[in-house]
Amino acid sequence: MTSNLSGKAAIVGIGATEFSKNSGRSELRLAVEAVRAALRDAGIDPAEVDGLATFTLDNNPEIEVFRNIGGRNLKFFSRTHYGGGAACAPVIHAAMAVATGVAEVVVCYRAMNERSQYRFGGAYTPAAVPTAEMAHYGYYVPSGLASPASWIAMAARRYMHEHGATSEDFGRVAVACRRHAANNPAAWFHGQPITLDDHQASRWIVEPLRLLDCCQESDGAVALVITSARRAARLTQPAAVILGAAQGATDDQQMMTSYYRADISALPEMKLVADQLYAQAGIGARDIRTATLYDHFTPFVLPQLEAFGFAPRGDAKSFIREGNLEIGGRLPVNTNGGQLGEAYIHGVNGIAEAVRQVRGTSINQVPGDGPVLVTAGSGVPTSGLILGLQ
Repeated sequence: MTSNLSGKAAIVGIGATEFSKNSGRSELRLAVEAVRAALRDAGIDPAEVDGLATFTLDNNPEIEVFRNIGGRNLKFFSRTHYGGGAACAPVIHAAMAVATGVAEVVVCYRAMNERSQYRFGGAYTPAAVPTAEMAHYGYYVPSGLASPASWIAMAARRYMHEHGATSEDFGRVAVACRRHAANNPAAWFHGQPITLDDHQASRWIVEPLRLLDCCQESDGAVALVITSARRAARLTQPAAVILGAAQGATDDQQMMTSYYRADISALPEMKLVADQLYAQAGIGARDIRTATLYDHFTPFVLPQLEAFGFAPRGDAKSFIREGNLEIGGRLPVNTNGGQLGEAYIHGVNGIAEAVRQVRGTSINQVPGDGPVLVTAGSGVPTSGLILGLQ
């Protein structure tokens, strides 16, 4: 089935602050800086913005961002839940708004002081008022499963047991991302590649996750400007056309703790997103040139590769061992360094890198002009994009 959304909208501007561990300014200021930079990149006046989209976790109200960029008439604003699973979803909402005529210029943003102001990597603390979403953590936290790393560790250990993957296979993901980050002046780990020995020597966080299996905690912001493909063709920057956009959640889905499924080592919600994206874009895995895969924890990169058809079920380890994730491999991944090497901006910096790959301006440019895949948070209700040339 071909989606009516495919090819109707495009990302025409990208902007970001520096990525740091202590920005020294408010999240609102970060958001405004990134949005203004994205609009300058697109060559669009802030007064033309009539839509905004972000995450439910973003602390910046749309009207405050809009007021501070000098906006005039805001016709559309939306938010998506589920943490990193929302990474691509604001772009989907923006594309739908543009394609249906609800808005003409929509800016997606994510701004966070996730290192200096608060930390996602700490132990889970129940809110004062109980909610349906937090109730299921009552089964896990008393048993010591209190942090994101511990929740992922359960599925990672099962994947290793079923498919023969090793800690070294996870380490190869980290090595590839850090090698790409080492070339990227915007990355926190610019000039700091690691070896597999470095990975294996890093301390345990929650077995089988080592320190270098875990993404960063970062301060910073990224913004994207979305408009119609027709208008995009008239702008100065090459447009990254949205060829596919999808969200997905499947049976017995929970937030990083879907332990009651028949197979806890797979990511069926990613498979649902993959099937939608390929159908919309009219392509398959063989056509994807490069990808930014959500790498909050290295073990979940492997089932993502399988869900999107780059390796048979359980054999992503072989795909990785052959060096396919690095420049020159079959599928160079996270050419900006990803969340392991560039910064953790909840995956939105990965979308910006996908745009650079489409434009041909990445610091680690992958040859060719084929489409680029972007995934969002894994282990949660999720989303994804396929971007390509006009």
